[in-house]
Amino acid sequence: MILTVTLNPAVDKTYTTGALMLGQVNRMRTAHNIAGGKGINVAKILRQYGYEVMVMGFLGGYTGQFIEEYMKGIHAECRFTHVAGETRSSINVIAEDGYVTEILEPGPAVSAKELERFMEEYERAAAGCELVIMSGSVAKGISADIYQQLVAIGKKAGTRCILDTSGEALIHGMKASPFLIKPNQKELEYLVGHRLKDIGEIRDAAEKLRRRGIEHVLVSLGKKGLLSVTEKAALWAKAPAVKTVNTVGSGDSVVASYAMSLLKGEDGYTALKRAAAISAAHTATLESGDILLELAEELLEKVQIENV
Repeated sequence: MILTVTLNPAVDKTYTTGALMLGQVNRMRTAHNIAGGKGINVAKILRQYGYEVMVMGFLGGYTGQFIEEYMKGIHAECRFTHVAGETRSSINVIAEDGYVTEILEPGPAVSAKELERFMEEYERAAAGCELVIMSGSVAKGISADIYQQLVAIGKKAGTRCILDTSGEALIHGMKASPFLIKPNQKELEYLVGHRLKDIGEIRDAAEKLRRRGIEHVLVSLGKKGLLSVTEKAALWAKAPAVKTVNTVGSGDSVVASYAMSLLKGEDGYTALKRAAAISAAHTATLESGDILLELAEELLEKVQIENV
């Protein structure tokens, strides 16, 4: 069983249009609503590949009900904590001119009692799972050190923890030394406090974080690929170009892929290669958390790995 934690889920509303024009009426050509949030996306991908998944987080209102019913429909085990507020929506506008615009609502505030219920349920759930994946932003009402607490509880239960978040939540979460973190380049620059000009500087910054007690630092670089830094090696994966439809959620596909590789006991080279292929295949679909499985397998043999 893999546990995914999404502290601030969302209904992802994906629109397509010719061009988004500020200050004017914009009529969308298509609209598509799906269950979203980074941990939810990870869970959806894991279910596509047949893995048993438990999902936790905070849900409220009609949008929260929509997400829970969606996850039950794909046979994920739901252990959500219900809150008084309304789960947020995230709007993703994909335009033919190549621009992708995201509009992210803040989400509901979580009360002290709601957080207490979640923490009690999380402690029980983490003890029965092989891997805990914590992803995304923190809902209002929750302190920035929440991931530090959750990682510490998971490690105490003997469970490996993957953390994919940003900003202060990531800074605090790293203090508990999760097994793996997955910043993108901007998030890595925020952590080290300066711009990173090339792959060598990115590698050095990731190595600096690894020396703080994190076994694996995995940096997503968009079209430039993925950089994996462990004690054994620093490997750079470059996936072949595909026709990009939607890039939102590609980082979540990387996390899901690594979770599968960890449970299968794959070596670092194979795990990185697979993650790059699955991430590239993910960009070819409109829906976040949806993988073209045949395309992912096809791309796997085309991924290039370089030792840096």
